[in-house]
Amino acid sequence: MDCRDVRSHLLDHQRGRLGQELQAELRAHLGSCATCARADEAERVLTDVLERRLPQHSASLALKRRLAAQWPATPPSKPSWWQRWGRSLVPACAVAVVLLVALPLYYERTGGGRTTGTAGMVGEAVNDYVRLLSSQHPLDIESGGIHQVKPWFEGRLDFAPVVSFEGDQDFPLKGGAVGYFLDRKAAVLVYGRRLHTISLFVFRGEGLPWPTRGLEPMGKTQAYLTAARGFNVILWRAGELGYALVSDLDSRELFELGMKLSSAS
Repeated sequence: MDCRDVRSHLLDHQRGRLGQELQAELRAHLGSCATCARADEAERVLTDVLERRLPQHSASLALKRRLAAQWPATPPSKPSWWQRWGRSLVPACAVAVVLLVALPLYYERTGGGRTTGTAGMVGEAVNDYVRLLSSQHPLDIESGGIHQVKPWFEGRLDFAPVVSFEGDQDFPLKGGAVGYFLDRKAAVLVYGRRLHTISLFVFRGEGLPWPTRGLEPMGKTQAYLTAARGFNVILWRAGELGYALVSDLDSRELFELGMKLSSAS
């Protein structure tokens, strides 16, 4: 079982839906692969955020009063249809509500509703950024400068990430980690800007649906700038590598960092 197989089974593993043999193989892999173990931890955190921490909204006072006014003061002498069947229907209705809420999320999480094209790349960049923020140990190496972080990736990736910007006073380099972008490994470099976290994902660029319209000049390249779910995203290519810059930072300031990265790459 390789890393790609493990990542595709993480959700089923957490839900206990794997057979004993497959479960044993997956646990053995997680015990020996730090990258997949970190992905498993991030998936658990993401599941907790999506499924257990969704806000609960109580009914408004006006709705409560309206329902109370419509409720009969005394029960009818003859049992109503609801009294005869309501108790058995309540669980069924509850199940239906849960399915209506959970199925779209499950469909998306298992890949059935996966967005394709450029929107899929933007969505992946945001998801990876959220996982990084949710992780208890987001950095594999703390920054001692770009000349310490870049050599750390040797032997951990199947390509050499090209990032020459070593950070500065405005955008200090915090450190790096190995992650994934869609179906391929990625070098993750984390920069800071005041209290904001900025993630740069560097990965092999071939075979991806790169945008061809709506590009803007950024340093030495043409970049695609957009926003999704409250986060700003910049995508660009340089040679054989692809870059995704993501943050909740103001788009103008994120573009400023993008200029430094693309000019130095």
